Amino acid sequence: MLRAFVLALSVGLMLIGVWPCVNGAHVIWPALIWGVVLFLATIFERWRYRANAQHTGEGWVATEERFIDPESGKLVQVYYQASTGERRYEPVE
Repeated sequence: MLRAFVLALSVGLMLIGVWPCVNGAHVIWPALIWGVVLFLATIFERWRYRANAQHTGEGWVATEERFIDPESGKLVQVYYQASTGERRYEPVE
């Protein structure tokens, strides 16, 4: 819900930035730039934090951490890679 709101807000800012140009005035650069930044950040966030299901590679260790994911209601296992400090959260089947 919040993601959809931020995307709509960013599109609105982009339209506010470009609309005066359609009417013969100058582009409102701050609104256009902030709209583009919000849009790209929201899209990038979705790609960056997507679930990564490859915990079986070299260096991944299952930790003792397990918890119930509030969104899905499923039990989640935490995997850790000591060389990078990266953590992955995988549903337990």
